[in-house]
Amino acid sequence: MTKTILLSDKVSYPAGIMTQGVETPAGTMVFISGQVARALDGSIVGVGDIHAQTRKVLQNMEAVLAESSATFNDVVKVTVYVTNLEEHLAAIHEVRGEFFKSDYPASTLVEVSRLIHKDMLIEIEAIAVTH
Repeated sequence: MTKTILLSDKVSYPAGIMTQGVETPAGTMVFISGQVARALDGSIVGVGDIHAQTRKVLQNMEAVLAESSATFNDVVKVTVYVTNLEEHLAAIHEVRGEFFKSDYPASTLVEVSRLIHKDMLIEIEAIAVTH
């Protein structure tokens, strides 16, 4: 999928694995529900470990994207929910860099008081566009 990364010199440059905006031609839109650090058996992966949980979230997202023959290169927007932004921001971006290599998606990062389970530290939802 062809996407154009939008960067305005009138806005500060993004810090992290994100871009200011993404433009894409019409195509098939893929909406990925919020993914959490659950293993196939439903257990929570990496209790207390933001690196392990972020990695599992992105691995789960990768599996869902593959069902539509999409990859992380097709992702144009992510929304990240995290329970402790100050403590986990650097680790989240470190792991995101393992999955998003270039032409980063537009991104929103929000701190929340709690996710669906008390041991979950992060949840990520995404929108991808394929042709």
